[in-house]
This record gives sequence, C-alpha cells and structure tokens, in this order.
Amino acid sequence: MLHNIFNTALNHQVDLNIINEIEHKPSQNWFLFSKEEFKSAISKCSNASAPGPDKLTWRHLKFIIKHDSCLTNIVNIADSYINLGYWPEYFKTSSTIIIPKPNKPSYDKPNDFCPIVLLNTLGKLIEKVVADRLQFTVASNNFIHLSQLGGLTFKLTSDAGITLTHIVWSGWAKGKSTSILVFDISQFFPSLNHKLLVLILEKAGFNPRVSTFFTNYLVKRRTSYMWNTFSSPMFDVNVRVGQGSALSPILSSLYLSPFLFILEKRLKNLKIPVSILSFVDDGLIIAQNKSFNVSNSQLFCSYNVLSKLLDSFGLIIKHSKTEIFHFSRSQGLFNPPPLDLSPLEGPIL
Repeated sequence: MLHNIFNTALNHQVDLNIINEIEHKPSQNWFLFSKEEFKSAISKCSNASAPGPDKLTWRHLKFIIKHDSCLTNIVNIADSYINLGYWPEYFKTSSTIIIPKPNKPSYDKPNDFCPIVLLNTLGKLIEKVVADRLQFTVASNNFIHLSQLGGLTFKLTSDAGITLTHIVWSGWAKGKSTSILVFDISQFFPSLNHKLLVLILEKAGFNPRVSTFFTNYLVKRRTSYMWNTFSSPMFDVNVRVGQGSALSPILSSLYLSPFLFILEKRLKNLKIPVSILSFVDDGLIIAQNKSFNVSNSQLFCSYNVLSKLLDSFGLIIKHSKTEIFHFSRSQGLFNPPPLDLSPLEGPIL
C-alpha cells in the first residue's frame, strides 16, 4: 500500500521534440574531480543528519577523508563513475521513512504524510560534488532562466519576495496596478521524464559522458518503506530525480529552464506583456495595467498557454491551488473583476 501511495507518477505523453525550440549551449569539458571539491562539500554537512542504509554518518566520513589515501580513493571512484557512465546499485538503494505531518485532523490521505528518503552517505557526498559542478556550469553559460529563484545555490526563494515587491512598487510609480496569478505544478518531482532530462543536459552543454552517466543514474532505484517498527520489502522507484539527493534541486531546475524560455517566447509572439517568476514547482504570472480587466485578460491567455506547454513536458497544473492577487494603491476596499480560468478550446501557439 505504501508503495502505491508514494511511488505514483503521472503518465503524460512527453514531446521530446520540444527541446529543439531552445538554444544548444557549446559543449564544455568535464575535468577530473579535485580533493578540494570533496572537502568543501563535506564541510557543509551536519553531523546530526540521519544516516542511510549503510549506517555511516557524516562524522564518520569526515574522519575517514582526513586520511589522504582514503580521500584519493574516493575521488578516483567518483571520476570512474563519470567516465564509465555508471552509478552502482549500492547507491541507488534507500530507506524511506514515513512521517505523519503534525496537527492533521485525520490521516486518511497520502498528503497527510511526509516521506523522508535516506541514502547511503558516501553516495550522497559524490552527488553533492557533482551537483556543485552542474550548478557552476549552468551559472557560467546562462542556461538557467533568469526568473528561476529557488532550488539553486546562487539564488534564494526569498529573492522572489524581494523581486515581487520591486515589481509592485515600480508599477505603482507608473500609475499601474499589479495582478498576479499563482500556480503550482502537480506531482512535479515524480513527473520529470528521464529521457527529456538527459536531452536537456545535452542542450545545456554538458559533456556526453555526463549525460551518459545520468542515463544510468536515474533508473533502477529501490527503496524500503519504514513506518514505526514496520519495514517493507524493497520496491522499485523508477520515477523522480532522486528524492533526498543533492542533485534533485539542480536537475529539477534544469528541467524547468527550457520550459520557461519557450513559454516566454510564445507569450512574446502572442504579444502578451506579462512577467514570470519561478521557484521550484511554484510560479507567478505577473501583469501590470491601469485596468484590472486588461490584466485579467492577459493572465487568462497566459494561463492557457502555460497549461498546454506544460503538457509537452509531461507536467500539469494543480488547478485547485491556482490563485489570483491584485495589488492596488487605491485607499479602502476595492472589488477587482473575477477571473474564470476555464481552459480555452483548441490549440494555443
């Protein structure tokens, strides 16, 4: 039962050709790892973190890599994985702890619980180093869309609040009110298509060895579900991008970046003057006008373009969480017109 609840992916058809609509970044060399990269990555790890199936804590691993010969071996192993395009079964095995969310009136729905995935510690360290490399590469070649403000080491979700505040106030200075449509991508992490993700890595300019590595890294994962003293048999979890892994945030950001570039281009072609902000699986569409009716019209069209484009990426919007907010400088109460977000019939380019 636990396996059915926490290992359900959305079976949407993905258009792999959609990736042809974005620029192919020049291929970059992938250099051998350095000892300094591993020392830097492990220095940020808390000794209080729960260990995975290997029962190895960060405190133990920090002690081990103090010995230069041990650290050299770990670096060589990591280099070998990239060169061979291989991620061992040992590191694909995890424990998933099922924790009830606090203060729920009942616990009869899957989202009343939070699954915590525990991975083998040495594998987590190598993933942290690889993730830092990916982050550096896409920061240097501008593959990440400027609107992405979460899930990246060089950007914070709090930046979204600062940016939104600036947009609202700058609109007021021009005599315009700001309308914001907030959307949430449903089942985002379990829905990322592995084939499309590997194609995106190639488009981002990563060495072919890297995309080959991730072709193997993403599949044949297994986990055991744990609830109090209960422990299940091993189940296949061949969806997601490695929950609990340091690679999950950057891989998710890479998956969304082409979507945002294509969305921006399509809205521009339709002459819909809106802005976009994105933080992981949540996003904002922002319209500024002197009339709320005009803003509503722009947000309605943008929302339909957004929904149809998400289908191409195998993603859908959680419509129940979609909300609209209006920011007006007028004093007292105001009644902006309602917005009906029922989808339009037929294709929207």
